[in-house]
Amino acid sequence: MKKTLAVVLTMGLALSFVGCGSKAATETAETATEAVSEAVETATEAASEAAAEAVSEAAEVVADDAKSEGVMTYAEFAAAELETEVVVETYVQAKQSWWEDKATFYTQDQDGAYFIYEMACSEDDYNKLTPGTKIKVTGVKSEWSGEVEIVDATYEIEEGNFVAEAKDATDLLGKDELIDLQNQLVSFKDMTVESVAFKNEQPGDDIYVTLSKDGNNYDFCLEYYLNGSDEEFYNLVSGLEAGTVVDVEGFLYWYEGANPHITKVTVK
Repeated sequence: MKKTLAVVLTMGLALSFVGCGSKAATETAETATEAVSEAVETATEAASEAAAEAVSEAAEVVADDAKSEGVMTYAEFAAAELETEVVVETYVQAKQSWWEDKATFYTQDQDGAYFIYEMACSEDDYNKLTPGTKIKVTGVKSEWSGEVEIVDATYEIEEGNFVAEAKDATDLLGKDELIDLQNQLVSFKDMTVESVAFKNEQPGDDIYVTLSKDGNNYDFCLEYYLNGSDEEFYNLVSGLEAGTVVDVEGFLYWYEGANPHITKVTVK
């Protein structure tokens, strides 16, 4: 926009010089005209480069989101019967745990999320599966206390990268539609702390946090295996006082109802 304005002003200046009618003005106008031509050429090249870059980025997104043969879309996964084989392509968002060559992951693509429970995984590969890594997962769709997950899974690492941004789900609290975002990274705004309690009644394990909105209470959890080793974050959550207003982010885990596993807390 600034380049275009400069071109217009320069053209106006050139025309004003011609209007004066003198030889000097004519020469000056010719010089200005050359400058206009160069400015137009530069602006055109810049615009072409920007357009080409935008097309390239869009193509990369489409390529990353394209499904390989035999791979389900999220809608197909959601519609699949429990205890049947599923094949999905998804992106690691967070790692919950690794133990005895089994690992648990929160994953997501552009359409939905998949909780992968105790997938066969070496420790070396577990370290490689950083947030954004694309994997093809073959396993069994299962459910435990309302939480839909993929179990007995194997995987292949593929080309591609995607890290999800938290989706604001505040307006869905208490509504049936909230479950449609199960396992996705979500956020809830302007929540009030009601209570904080420790699993086994002492620090060093999960933290159960009750937050309220518009007079209704909702259960949240700091899952120790997910991020309890972050001492600063653990102390922040464990020290929350009743009445404090916070924004929270987390993965929309489900345990007999919504039970988000919080990953970020902002005290207002």
